[in-house]
Amino acid sequence: MKTTPASASAPPAAVPVHQRVAELAAAHIGPWQEGYLNDRSQAVAALARLRRGAGREAGETPDLWNLIDTDALHTPTAGARMLGEQELVRAENALHAALTLWAFHQQSRGTPMHRRHTRERPGGLGAAVRRLMPADGIDEPVRKRLVRAGTAPDLVSLTQRLRDIIALLRREDIPLDYALLAGQLYRWQWPDGPAAVRRRWGRSFHEQRRPRPASDENTTPDTDKDAS
Repeated sequence: MKTTPASASAPPAAVPVHQRVAELAAAHIGPWQEGYLNDRSQAVAALARLRRGAGREAGETPDLWNLIDTDALHTPTAGARMLGEQELVRAENALHAALTLWAFHQQSRGTPMHRRHTRERPGGLGAAVRRLMPADGIDEPVRKRLVRAGTAPDLVSLTQRLRDIIALLRREDIPLDYALLAGQLYRWQWPDGPAAVRRRWGRSFHEQRRPRPASDENTTPDTDKDAS
């Protein structure tokens, strides 16, 4: 009996929702960041609007409804499916939080504050916080800020606590992978999500201490889906 190769008959693997949120965040930030760094008026105006939404719920900022395009979350493509209402709300909340935090981070900075995670240069929140500290020790007040963010009771509180951390990163010109953060903020909103995200941040914190190249330039995005 003739058999059909598995590769020809198997349906495409479903794209996890947190990955779709991360990819959409990157798709939004890329053009805005390039435009802002090149002083294009449209991008500068977009960042100003986004900053006003930082630390607030997505539904509280109608001015951003036509700026943050979420059509990709409503339209299934190859390897994707229609999202349920709860998935959509949490995806939109995560996207709003990540984009507005990035806009706050990027304000008045002349280098990209969104930088994709790579194994050589970890871009997760924990790694960024570790870079605020001396190489040979732990800055306890800074560490406590990360711990406090990890124990936030809800997404709005988490976003407000992250804003305090990002203010420190901004001052030191330390970038962050906001696509990765967007996916984590989506996961955060589900049962057991906060614990899983805290583990990622803790792993990222310790990962930053590994030796790495001196250059801190942006590189090709890592494809590791379990990046911290």
